[in-house]
Amino acid sequence: MCIDVNEAKLAKLRAGEVPFFEPRLADLLKRNWPHRLDFTSSLPDGIRGREVVFVAVGTPPQEDGSADLSYVLGVAEEVAKAAEHDIVLVLKSTVPVGTNEKVRAVVERFAKHKISVVSNPEFLKEGDAVNDFFKPDRIVIGTDDDRAYELLERLYSPYNRQRSRIQRMSPKSAEIVKYASNAMLATKISFMNEIANLCDVAGGDVEHVRLAVGSDERIGMQFLYPGLGFGGSCFPKDLRALVRTGADYGLTMEVSSAAVRANEVPPKNLIAHMERDLGGLGDKVIAVWGLAFKPKTDDVREAPGIKMIAELVARGARVRTTDPQARDTARESMTHMGLMDRVEIFDNEYETCRGADALLLATEWNEYRNPEFPRVRELLRGRHVFDGRNMCVPSAVAAAGLAYRGMGRPTLGY
Repeated sequence: MCIDVNEAKLAKLRAGEVPFFEPRLADLLKRNWPHRLDFTSSLPDGIRGREVVFVAVGTPPQEDGSADLSYVLGVAEEVAKAAEHDIVLVLKSTVPVGTNEKVRAVVERFAKHKISVVSNPEFLKEGDAVNDFFKPDRIVIGTDDDRAYELLERLYSPYNRQRSRIQRMSPKSAEIVKYASNAMLATKISFMNEIANLCDVAGGDVEHVRLAVGSDERIGMQFLYPGLGFGGSCFPKDLRALVRTGADYGLTMEVSSAAVRANEVPPKNLIAHMERDLGGLGDKVIAVWGLAFKPKTDDVREAPGIKMIAELVARGARVRTTDPQARDTARESMTHMGLMDRVEIFDNEYETCRGADALLLATEWNEYRNPEFPRVRELLRGRHVFDGRNMCVPSAVAAAGLAYRGMGRPTLGY
């Protein structure tokens, strides 16, 4: 039973429509509704007779970077008041250390039955969430309650048939794990972007450096891709929340703070290159491929492509853009940002190039990896391609008569 306050969203779900894009999720919904899956806006009805209740509400960032726990604590209070029997309340939302204690204090104040609060952070990547859920690297369960642990162990048993992926620990350790994991991955991205910048100014090819560094099995290849930086709903928010949590405990999270600052640099560097290469951006027309913060999602929260468009517009440019999935979410976001009077969104990537002075690749969708560059050259008014994700073969771009600039890669065709 899935519970939400948004009746319009529930109506879509009952009609077999997922309100956002995530591969394979719509198929799962259609296969399981209504005989194994249902939806309601009534929390008392939704939790009646249930042994486990998951809290998966948002924890949006506040102005100081800390996580807003009002939704988590509000749901906990509602569950405590509505519970008609013992329940295990599982915190799936990404929350700072100490939240489990705060939730327990709330439920103890209002509950008439025993409510065990368990910290069970999720580690799902947007664009591959279903696969991550079915084949998890680890299942972290933070609880001191043996009965609650045994119940979750049974619940997750289908995903532990080959080997146990469950790691039991204290609630505080479980809360730290999620932030620590995201901070480590984001730091790898920021570090590689710094190396790309070094290659750019000192001479070198970051692609060669990346492959050699990643060949060290202690380091590995994952998240060693330089580009326009990380975005989305997790990395930026979680890093700032981790930094704020450290400050609350009197600690300066030096590495995480540096990763946050470093993430702002790549878009600024590429904008500076674009201004120099194009002789300024005033009244220039820029085609931008990619609006989602990463492929296989329509999520544009803190998307580097949107940030680049905002900077281009601020410097007087006009933008023609597209994305395989994020056109509607981007239009909503850019309308809110006041950008749409200088931005046009198209269904076809080649149409964005018509009459444009340059092409910017902002999201590494497979569709954009090997386009028809001669066609791009024919449609562009200018001849510059700015590869913000290092996803093209530079020689293929140059062979079409275009000028190529990547992130920390040698330029071609200049």
